[in-house]
Amino acid sequence: MPIYRFMVTPCKWTLGLCKDVIPDHGSRMFRRCRRKLWHPLRPYTGSVPSSPDSELKNSEMSTQSERPLHTPVMVKEVLQFLDIKPGQVVLDLTFGAGGHLKAILQSVPDVMVVAADRDPTAFQMAQRLAEEYPGQVKPVLGRFSELNNLLPKLGLGPGGVDAALLDAGCSSMQMDSAERGFSLSKDGPLDMRMDRDRYPDMPCAADVVNALDQQALASVLAAYGEERHTRKIAAAIAQARSVYPIGRTLQLASIVAGAFPASALYARRDRLQRPSHVATKTFQALRIFVNNELNELHAGLHVAQTLLRPKGRLCVLTFHSLEDRLTKRFLRGEDLAAPPRRSIRQRAKAQHGLEREEQEEENEEGERGRESTHWVSLKKVIKPCEEEVQENPRARSAKLRTAVRR
Repeated sequence: MPIYRFMVTPCKWTLGLCKDVIPDHGSRMFRRCRRKLWHPLRPYTGSVPSSPDSELKNSEMSTQSERPLHTPVMVKEVLQFLDIKPGQVVLDLTFGAGGHLKAILQSVPDVMVVAADRDPTAFQMAQRLAEEYPGQVKPVLGRFSELNNLLPKLGLGPGGVDAALLDAGCSSMQMDSAERGFSLSKDGPLDMRMDRDRYPDMPCAADVVNALDQQALASVLAAYGEERHTRKIAAAIAQARSVYPIGRTLQLASIVAGAFPASALYARRDRLQRPSHVATKTFQALRIFVNNELNELHAGLHVAQTLLRPKGRLCVLTFHSLEDRLTKRFLRGEDLAAPPRRSIRQRAKAQHGLEREEQEEENEEGERGRESTHWVSLKKVIKPCEEEVQENPRARSAKLRTAVRR
């Protein structure tokens, strides 16, 4: 197994070599892992603890084939704030399964759209859509950081776009495909690369969990997953991989679960108050780290800023606090390399243990006055309605931010 060197950009901690001694087989951590479903001394068999709502999940899986590959979030709101007119040029920076783009094509006549995505599967879907709408859809395969070189070949230069949409994060068709390795509820190779095999030398999630030292792994979980129990999880992973390589999604989920008592396995709750597996944040952190998502998001926002004409509109959909924080600060014109600015009220509440998200939401109105030289915010952050969340639970953490190019 080759050794890769990684760097965690947003984290202040150094990722130096960890000299901690891994506990022997008689240690408390090893005995705890032994009580769980996966034992580090035998090959993984594919079992994972079942959740209290496992029957509900099984019923959802039975009807999964009847559902679309991806259900777009806040389509009406996106169409409303983009306010696209016939004949305009639209840039979809994250085509995905094409949900938002199809809605645009169906609602606005004679519009020309550029469908960009880093996932080859999404690119193939965009090519098929281009056949349905000849002359209106131009597919582009590439990351945000590559678009400055790819889009000029299509004749798009500064000020050549009327509206831009960026739907950050992971699409449902990626999450629901076991072989992509994004989901902790389906067994598959621990991959998580959005680019698939476009870059053979790009490390996958299995390379990260097997090659990073314990201290570096804990830093990744803290920076990208905002996980509180980073040392405990990193120690369990280091102990397990020392005996048997980690290469499957449910294998990693069981290892993380083995670091916690059984009572804590589904003690966490999502925004719908449903049980959430203790490995959820670990999987999020690995996915963001492997795909360099935050730096790519920053690059995508810069692409939109460059290509949008004056009075051009931007909609950005985010699905966790790291993405939303970065987008909000970018639209305010802040230096993203500097620590985020906080009001006296926010700092005081932080000292009393208030959750970060509650601080940000409570001071949202005051932050609207911090406009940048490039953007004017149309409205404060928009969230999906209760009806949409009930129909599409994956929309529960979505946030929409809209702005107009100065």
